[in-house]
Amino acid sequence: MGLTSPIPGDEHLLLLTAIITIGMQLAFFSVAATFKFDTVTDFAGGTNFVVLAVVTFILGGTFSARQILVLIFVALWGLRLSLFLLARILKTGTDARFDDKRDDFLKFLGFWIFQMFWVWTVSLPVTFLETTEADPSFGSAADIAGVVMYVVGLAIETASDQHKFNFKNDDANRGKWCDVGLWKYSRHPNYFGEILLWWGLFTISSSVFGAAGDNGEGKWGYATILGPLFVTGILLFVSGIPLLEEKADKKNGARQDYREYKIRTSVLIPVPPGIYGKLPVMVKQVFFFEWPIYDSTGSTSSGSSASGEAALLTTKSSPPQQA
Repeated sequence: MGLTSPIPGDEHLLLLTAIITIGMQLAFFSVAATFKFDTVTDFAGGTNFVVLAVVTFILGGTFSARQILVLIFVALWGLRLSLFLLARILKTGTDARFDDKRDDFLKFLGFWIFQMFWVWTVSLPVTFLETTEADPSFGSAADIAGVVMYVVGLAIETASDQHKFNFKNDDANRGKWCDVGLWKYSRHPNYFGEILLWWGLFTISSSVFGAAGDNGEGKWGYATILGPLFVTGILLFVSGIPLLEEKADKKNGARQDYREYKIRTSVLIPVPPGIYGKLPVMVKQVFFFEWPIYDSTGSTSSGSSASGEAALLTTKSSPPQQA
């Protein structure tokens, strides 16, 4: 059948997806800015991914098994996350991220413009895959690896979100930081799952890059690696881990049990605390992203194997950790 683009010359629907994203985000922004509430913000982001995947799949016109699978994968992730975040904000009422922006039109708009760029950029591998006519047989090493990465990533993100949601909704845990379930093995397991699943979707999409080039579509499919790189960079360096670690350090940095918690708990990749707490600092920094930018307390940058073991022994009798 082949690609059907409503915009002449819009190969792979890059312009159309940009227009849809801008229009959709501005529509939700107008509601959020008018009524000054946070209910629709995350919902608008997650559902936008699903809309782009559906539109590119339909207009792409190839309808291969790989395209159908990725469409289902994006829909599962986007709808699950959107509904979860919607339920959470309906319970909490407000999102602290917007306390300094909600009443400032330009600051608030700036966040929504960033969200436009986030959705469009991270969707690039999916957009390319859904609009290419290249359709090599499904089942390559890249396909299998990508499916495994996506499934594991989605499972980790879903479980960790639920673990923390349940923890926070228990009044007995008020003021504590979450260290149950997957949060016992990582300080940010939801981000690990998010990063892993988007690298999985890129890996599946990469199965068609070579065939697309042979079909005369060019080799620019490889450039869609910008998508998973962008989400990884944002979570590692901008609005994800750095902000949350800084907030937790300011609140709990003077507490010895909190510093010990940081020594024994991986910042991103889930690792049993009994193993992680004994690793040398250099190993943590090189292989597990335990960088000084995530620690204003000095506990993870100065902790050694010996201090890690001491932390593990000490925390057996430590009081409940505070968030």
